[in-house]
Amino acid sequence: MTAAVFFGCAFIAFGPALALYIFTISTEPLRIIFLIVGAFFWLVSLLFSSLIWFMTTTFIDNKDEPREKYLLIFGVLISVLIQEMFRFAYYKLLKKASEGLKTINPYEEAPSMRLLAYVSGLGFGIMSGIFSFVNTLSDSLGPGTVGIHGDPPQFFLNSAFMTLVITLLHVFWGIVFFDGCAKKKWYTLLVVVLSHLLVSALTFISPHYGLNLVLVYIIMVLTGVWAFFVSGGSCRSLKLCLLCQDKDFLLFNQRAR
Repeated sequence: MTAAVFFGCAFIAFGPALALYIFTISTEPLRIIFLIVGAFFWLVSLLFSSLIWFMTTTFIDNKDEPREKYLLIFGVLISVLIQEMFRFAYYKLLKKASEGLKTINPYEEAPSMRLLAYVSGLGFGIMSGIFSFVNTLSDSLGPGTVGIHGDPPQFFLNSAFMTLVITLLHVFWGIVFFDGCAKKKWYTLLVVVLSHLLVSALTFISPHYGLNLVLVYIIMVLTGVWAFFVSGGSCRSLKLCLLCQDKDFLLFNQRAR
């Protein structure tokens, strides 16, 4: 039973991200490089967040439960802000890299920022999902029984679905964030940061997994629709895609702008 839980939760959490990687990224070496760099940027943001958390807990006595709660909220706030700062830094790096590729080889078409936004967002999402769920996933192999002391018995399943939604949200946030940077729509960046903070804050209501997941998935759907139209999608193209009649697949035929 533990093996079934392990593989089931693993495929729920990372199956969609793995499918996106196989069908949209693995065939292009340049996309793989940008994906790995995006994952590295997320790791560096985690390193900075960990350093700030370590220094804060070192200087402040966190034995009191209320103070410990506030420290946790502070840690989540700092982590989200640092992640979005590194997302902005990665946008700047990709923009410079795209300009450099055009200078080196002006006859070869450089990847569009929309495509790079998707790739970088997937890199952020995959690494975020791995770090947030890998320890929980390893515990699903046992020993022990979840819920034996009255805790929610669907903890592993709920954690898998939460990891899935966070991974996809990073993809959508990356697309919307890069578009806001390119068009200098700074309110878009603010919306991305606030929605990221909201999703992170919803994880604090841990015992109420049903409400938690429903709210986060609503945010994911809304952000996904926004990212779809921002990346050049339309109701007509969505209809053609669902009917398998769209020959110009959005991710493979992006032109540099």
